[in-house]
Amino acid sequence: MRGWLVLLAALLASSFYLVTLQYESRRLYVAKERAHAQAMQLAAEHERLVAQQRALTAPARVQQIAQRELQMRPAHPGITEYVTLASGEAGGEARR
Repeated sequence: MRGWLVLLAALLASSFYLVTLQYESRRLYVAKERAHAQAMQLAAEHERLVAQQRALTAPARVQQIAQRELQMRPAHPGITEYVTLASGEAGGEARR
C-alpha cells in the first residue's frame, strides 16, 4: 500500500512540474514573439530615420536653409574680400 502512495505522490509531483514547465514555455514564447515584433518595429523606425536624415542633410537642402534662414549668399569674386598678412606675421600664431 505504501508503494502505491509513493508512486501516486511522484505522479502528482511530476504532473504539477510538467504543467509548470508548459506554462513557463508558453510565457517565454510569447515574450520572444513580442521582442521580435518590437525589433521589427525598431528596424523600420531606424530605416525611416535614416531616410529622413539623408533628406535633411542633402546639399541642396542645406544651401536652401543657409540662404533662407541665415541670409547667406554664395561667394563670388564681386563680394569676396581677401586679407593679406604682413611678412612678419605669417606663422606667428603657430609658433606660440
